[in-house]
Amino acid sequence: MGYWKSKVLPKIKKVFEKNSIKKAAAAEACKSFDDSKEEINKEFEEKKVELQPKVTEIYEASSTEIKTLVKEPKEAGLKKHSVEVHKFIEELVKIEFPGSKPVSEASSKYGAALIPGPVFFVFEKVSTFIVTVEKPAEEAAPPAPEAETKPAGEETSDKKEREIVIEEEKKEEIIVAVPEAVVKTETAAEEKTEPAAAPPAPTAPAKEEPPKP
Repeated sequence: MGYWKSKVLPKIKKVFEKNSIKKAAAAEACKSFDDSKEEINKEFEEKKVELQPKVTEIYEASSTEIKTLVKEPKEAGLKKHSVEVHKFIEELVKIEFPGSKPVSEASSKYGAALIPGPVFFVFEKVSTFIVTVEKPAEEAAPPAPEAETKPAGEETSDKKEREIVIEEEKKEEIIVAVPEAVVKTETAAEEKTEPAAAPPAPTAPAKEEPPKP
């Protein structure tokens, strides 16, 4: 028990005190960053055109986790991937992305998870370039072809023409069928009226001559 009080407990207190000091310093860094947002926004608008290809290149080379955080910033994801977030911020520092340098310095000292406000502010600026990049891909899809519709008058005339053609075809069938029936009837009549062949005439028996004396 004496060892616990003299050795272990003081170390635990120091850890908590250190964490408290760290959190307080991180909060102070976040406040300082918030005060400089107006200046950062101004610088961002001035460099927007120049930064677009550079930011796009860095974003495309990033991991899926970073891309997800840029589009949907969440503190849980920031805590889980704080190391990758710090690396991503460092890449933005290399191209002099507005606001990235103080965020990178604060992240090195306190960890990205303790400064979510500044990190997500930078991510929000990055996302403006990503939306610009991905939007043309969505617009590239051609619109679905619309079915051609004819005016009511044209549809009625087409229908009448089809009906006339069908009626003419039926008439031709009747005209062709009638002669065939007539031919068959005439043939049958001829077969019935044709007289039967006359039977051969009977031959008279030969007369026997009387015997001579």
